[in-house]
Amino acid sequence: MSKASINPQILQQIAGKSLLVTDEWSTEQIDTLAQVAWAMGKADFAGKDLAWLKNELAYAMFFDNSTRTKSAWAGAAARLGMQPVIVDGSSTQVSHGETAAETGCMLGMNAHALGVRHDLILGEGNSFMRDVKRGIDDYLVATGDKRKVPIVNLQCDIDHPTQTMADLLWLREYFPEGIAGKKIAVSWAYSPSYAKPLSVPQGLIMLLPRFGAHVTLAHPQGYQLMDRCLQSAQRGATESGGSFTVTNDMDAAFADAHVVYPKSWGPYDLMLERVAANKSGDKAAMGGIEKRALDRNAGFKDWICDERRMALTHGGDALYMHCLPADIGAEVSPGVMAKHTVNVAREANWKVYVVMALLASAKVPDLGQRIANLG
Repeated sequence: MSKASINPQILQQIAGKSLLVTDEWSTEQIDTLAQVAWAMGKADFAGKDLAWLKNELAYAMFFDNSTRTKSAWAGAAARLGMQPVIVDGSSTQVSHGETAAETGCMLGMNAHALGVRHDLILGEGNSFMRDVKRGIDDYLVATGDKRKVPIVNLQCDIDHPTQTMADLLWLREYFPEGIAGKKIAVSWAYSPSYAKPLSVPQGLIMLLPRFGAHVTLAHPQGYQLMDRCLQSAQRGATESGGSFTVTNDMDAAFADAHVVYPKSWGPYDLMLERVAANKSGDKAAMGGIEKRALDRNAGFKDWICDERRMALTHGGDALYMHCLPADIGAEVSPGVMAKHTVNVAREANWKVYVVMALLASAKVPDLGQRIANLG
């Protein structure tokens, strides 16, 4: 990571800003956020007091399971002096007809920040977050309330920004020279557990090519990603001098790669079928779709990150990455995971500082000076 001072003009641009998808932020803004996260991580490790948002309330609403992201949100909020509150999305009135805007308005009466995870249904999660933001913003305007209440995407159907930003920071730690020119394989891998969302691979391909990386996306036929994410990946690669390619050959993606990120996601057509089943409330149909997705996954059990494939990588020793939890024995062999256990933990730990950076950048008006004072 560059030790260059943080640009105050860019800090001003991201003050009060929500993060819903990374490609809505400029590369300079993303880089500045990464610098803030880096500085906060360094300061926290040194035991510095970062409680700059005391007595503020940080809600996080989850419509899907989570361990690392819930922990990261709570840890980040607590370090900043905020009170974290985790809300189970199923306990809200959304299922009883309350709109997302109404939910936002209700939470916005008290919240000083709001994280949301809503990732399982294509076309719903990110739009829900935007409606929540509109509800909060409308409430603040109507009441003349000057609070800044940023919305943080803690995973939606399109993107998982706090995860992919954590991945970027870990890559910058691992490769101090930067990721420009590095080959990164983002690959589908077999999973027998459930049809996982598309958002992590989509977020990775939208983000990493913007920094000059040569990103190869690999998946079997039928596991394509959303067009808007593929287009964003190509645009980022073109603008940075990196590259973005798609293949149906996992070996080709691993060949000479410096980094591999093998992770399962659901078949695209069946993920689309979920949309109609979810709207109709047909739980039997949802269960049938899940079974069909896992049955299709089972046709590609050889899509595993194992010792043979790792031997194909750059120097036979690529960095293995995963957002966790990995299906050991399916997505990745026990041996490869054992070798990289510490690496994936260090990767995960950066999420705390990404969330801290997002909240501080949005809410602390003299952030640049405060960071400079940390030394």
